[in-house]
Amino acid sequence: MAALPERYTESLIDLRDLDGSHLAKLLEEETAAWRTELDWDFRASADLVRRFLQLRSLNGFALAVGGEIAGYSYYVAEEGKGLIGDFFLRPVFRSVERQLRLLQASLDAIWRTPGIRRVEAQLMMLTAYQPRWSAAGTSEETLAPRLPVELQQLLRAMPYGRWFQTFPRLFLEAPLAGVRGFPLRETGVAFGPWTESWQDEAASLIANAYRGHIDSQINDQYRSPAGARRFLVNIVQYPGCGAFFAPGSFVSWDRNQRAMCGVSLASLVAPEVGHITQICVAPEYQNRGLGYELLRRSLAALAAQGCRSVSLTVTTANESALRLYQQMGFRTRREFSAYVWEMGS
Repeated sequence: MAALPERYTESLIDLRDLDGSHLAKLLEEETAAWRTELDWDFRASADLVRRFLQLRSLNGFALAVGGEIAGYSYYVAEEGKGLIGDFFLRPVFRSVERQLRLLQASLDAIWRTPGIRRVEAQLMMLTAYQPRWSAAGTSEETLAPRLPVELQQLLRAMPYGRWFQTFPRLFLEAPLAGVRGFPLRETGVAFGPWTESWQDEAASLIANAYRGHIDSQINDQYRSPAGARRFLVNIVQYPGCGAFFAPGSFVSWDRNQRAMCGVSLASLVAPEVGHITQICVAPEYQNRGLGYELLRRSLAALAAQGCRSVSLTVTTANESALRLYQQMGFRTRREFSAYVWEMGS
């Protein structure tokens, strides 16, 4: 690893002033953390970080402590929104103060970008703690008393607190050994494999399914077909949610109405681990077993691929979805939060 100049005792460094060699140890530890804590192969995402570092085009900051890179955070800003893409501090250096310092630097830079009015972040590695959430979409004042002291401190001191909201979420996982025992359910609609030709219809479906839903408060791409299409492109083309797995992705449609009514998309996050990146059903078709049947087909395809387990994420307020997942064998592996800063909210 390239040595840092002596002036970097404990300070923030623009990522564009570093290259992949400076973050080598950090990325190794982050990759190990994702593998150990979530059974997730982070190597493709780490390689993408290295590539952008080499191009000097990754926006964000690293925190140097005693001549070592202790942590980093990078972000993207476009179309009036900032997105914190990753955030990680090596455990030996982790503290509330350092996390806040790094987060503050990223938020300050994002807010300086002309036109930005909203920032989103889902930071699986923000802290080492896994609280027992019991409320949904609450402010930090309401949520904090239920959290460990360190997280209470983090939430109370969160930068730009007057614009800040936190949404408790769950990372769930399930074994796939028993998936063949899930019975097929008659739903009155047709099912078929995902192809790219479905993208426009799927984008309209997602915008319709999430209208007024708490998840559209977390991810504003769900609020319009154009935003949902960008979301779908990110799932299919980039490794953030794993390698897209078309054989495990399905659509359902109503032959009489000639309309898509549901979609389930899957990826591979490790050689033997699948992930459900998106599952939704049009409001007028809900409570008919479509969600179950779409998920059952995705799980069966992942099992046939040789996957031993599968994961997904869900907002705790989405109680109907959470019940379905629990009935199909999903259990909580990790608890985390989605964070949103919205100017004027």
